[in-house]
Amino acid sequence: MDDVAMLQEEAREYHASGRPGKIAIAITKPCATQHDLALAYTPGVAVPVLDIQQDPLEAFRYTARANLVAVITNGTAVLGLGNVGPLAGKPVMEGKALLFKRFADVDVFDIEIDATDPDDVVRIVKALEPTFGGINLEDISAPQCFEIEQRLSAAMDIPVFHDDQHGTAIISGAALLNALELTGKDITQVRMAVSGAGAAAIACCEFFVSLGMRRENIVLADTKGVIYRDRTEGMNAYKARFATDRPARTLAEAIDGADIFLGVSVAGLVTKEMVLSMADAPIVFALANPDPEISYPAARAARGDVLIATGRSDYPNQVNNVLGFPFIFRGALDVRARTIDNGMMVAAARALADLAKEDVPNSVLRAYGVDRLEFGPEYLIPKPLDPRVPLRVAPAVAAAAMASGVARNTLDLAAYTEQLANRLTRGREVMSHVTRKAQTAPKRVVFSEGEEQKIILAAARIQQEHIGLPILLGREEVIRSAMKELRVSVPIEIVDPATTKRAASYAAALHERRQRKGITLREAAALLRQPNYFGAMMVQAGDADAFVAGLTYHYPDVIRPALQVIGSAPGVSRVAGLYVMITGDGRAVVLTDPTVNFDPTAEELADIAIMAAERARNFGLEPRVALLSFSNFGSTNHPRSVKMAAATQLVKTRRPDLMVDGEMMADVALSPTLRDEDYSFCDLVGEANVLVFPSLEAANVAYKLLQHLGEAVAIGPVLIGMSKPVHVLSRGADVTDIANMAAIAVIDAQDATRMASRQGG
Repeated sequence: MDDVAMLQEEAREYHASGRPGKIAIAITKPCATQHDLALAYTPGVAVPVLDIQQDPLEAFRYTARANLVAVITNGTAVLGLGNVGPLAGKPVMEGKALLFKRFADVDVFDIEIDATDPDDVVRIVKALEPTFGGINLEDISAPQCFEIEQRLSAAMDIPVFHDDQHGTAIISGAALLNALELTGKDITQVRMAVSGAGAAAIACCEFFVSLGMRRENIVLADTKGVIYRDRTEGMNAYKARFATDRPARTLAEAIDGADIFLGVSVAGLVTKEMVLSMADAPIVFALANPDPEISYPAARAARGDVLIATGRSDYPNQVNNVLGFPFIFRGALDVRARTIDNGMMVAAARALADLAKEDVPNSVLRAYGVDRLEFGPEYLIPKPLDPRVPLRVAPAVAAAAMASGVARNTLDLAAYTEQLANRLTRGREVMSHVTRKAQTAPKRVVFSEGEEQKIILAAARIQQEHIGLPILLGREEVIRSAMKELRVSVPIEIVDPATTKRAASYAAALHERRQRKGITLREAAALLRQPNYFGAMMVQAGDADAFVAGLTYHYPDVIRPALQVIGSAPGVSRVAGLYVMITGDGRAVVLTDPTVNFDPTAEELADIAIMAAERARNFGLEPRVALLSFSNFGSTNHPRSVKMAAATQLVKTRRPDLMVDGEMMADVALSPTLRDEDYSFCDLVGEANVLVFPSLEAANVAYKLLQHLGEAVAIGPVLIGMSKPVHVLSRGADVTDIANMAAIAVIDAQDATRMASRQGG
């Protein structure tokens, strides 16, 4: 299966598996009892109804309208696919809804309307106003999109925002401000050539004019050539605003001598020669997706002084709308804005531009697998996964709305920013962080269950996404046949334990390691015919960097061979397990130990707590460790609570650099308010994110309750304390779970390599 075919199959499976689609509706109020139902519906619901009748703004208080946006399309310009119609556009609108929720906790109904006439679209959307706090227009073709947005903005008392226009304009505007600063150019003096004259291109030009660029210094070219005064072919009123008096008639002539090139069109229109013809220190924004008007490497090869941005994530300076629209709506909703005016959009752009000049946190560097990011030609705008973006953009938009008078709610901006920080946490970025880190230095991961279809599909994804280098154990003819059936064509290493020449040397090594544990050479050879022993031995011998198994095995069937062959790390009293739980509101919490140790001692718990804290950093979390019990700081004198208190003191003694405290109840660990009221002496600040349980029983029950009642996503089980990377899959794990576990194994192997390098040095 080639990359395109595999992506197609994965996309179909992603959208169709489980509950079809990508979004659902959640109930936010109790509804378990008759009394709950009486409050939710009749007779209790009459109270807010009458309050809203008296004051319509009360709808923001009593209903979901305060956090509800409509993503609306008629399907006339869907992505790069054109007029596919409203029904075919629905997966895209659901995807936009997912981004709103994922990045800014904004709820969305996606609405696909079967109407192309602007009058019909305006009438339908205007009629929806009582339902929503904001309208996001999406994938509506130009020039109708301009008229539709303008008419709706004038007619409605809630924000109307066409992201295809303004989203690209705002993000590229932020990049432009910083590019001009780096090149020392004056926005009022620069010349710009533009490829494209659709919604995004014209919106960018209008926005740049609002930032100070002169309209007469902009030259647009569409498929018919330069848009010049008195041209009649392919014209409309929106293009006419930028009709030039300059003699240029082709894109190449427009680019000649220009300071800036903006491409919002199609791939391959700009040559190296065109870039060479531009002014000194040219700024090239080639934003066509997935392939830009000129590639990043080609532009850099043309001349060394070029500053370039694209829409791609694999090169610096990605102009990605997700930096803008979720947080613009977040700020607009939270001040109950009547509209999103130009001042709010400029505020968003300037907030992004300013953020790029700040020191970049280590968490962002780890997420993108780089050692350094600093303001300059390769870092003009923040990265999409930078957790500071919502904390800068949403308050800036809210402040601008309050300043211009379109806000109906006044916020304390300092308190609002703190509230956002608590609401939009980094939990959602955990696996993205792990994957990006794995991709920086892929390692060899051996899978003992190589004949299983899920393992084969996961191995293909791991290989294609450059997460790791998979090795499948099993009968080659069986695996090759399964790969053919699954249409997997990527090269994957296969090792058959029954036929490989490595078996004799592995048996000798295992015998030497276990001969005083009652294992004869013959028994060692027999054990190595079992894939879990063989996989562990590959890692021990250095022929693989990490071992993953457990899809069809019970936990002990994987961990026992790993302990016998590889063993625990030096100084580790107990190997342990942990899960990272991602809650519905996006928080990430590490729970340990739910899989290995039944009743660990205080000394063992201290080891587990320290190992879990270190592992939390691998997930991009700054550890705040709480050792849990049924008592708070000695309130109950019982051997179990005394054990947790003793473990806490051991951790503090061994690792005074860690933020840790205990013993405490779970609610106290997770609620700073409760701690502040009665336990102000506690060393924890904020919510604990590494929870150490007194027993396997407690930890296992907690993670399963979170997973099944709290609908938290469980990442794991992650094995900690082994001398070399070994991880155990949950039985029946899906392809994504397997790929995630492989990524975790790879970053473990990366850490092991660094450690070995330091010891060798």
